Amino acid sequence: MAEAKVADFFQPTCQGYLLRILVVPGARRTEVAGQHGDRLKVRVAAPPEKGRANQELLNFLADLLKVPRAALHLVLGGTSRAKVVAVHDLSPEVGFRLRKLLPPD
Repeated sequence: MAEAKVADFFQPTCQGYLLRILVVPGARRTEVAGQHGDRLKVRVAAPPEKGRANQELLNFLADLLKVPRAALHLVLGGTSRAKVVAVHDLSPEVGFRLRKLLPPD
């Protein structure tokens, strides 16, 4: 049952994964804050100005998933809190790390 909940925020593709994320900019620190509907909620410590929050999000995800920053691309939501990020990495370790982002129920 917990597996279905975790899988809600990401979807495998032929090139890697698509992540649905809700970003809360201007937080005290950058961290995963749980799940909000079908999205992973991430607080970022950067303000939502000049793309800083987007860059902070992508850098945070790269560190968290242990993939190169170049493997992450903002697909949708450049000026919105609701974003879609593509992870271009097919390794099974990335899928495992995605599943571990949320605690089990």
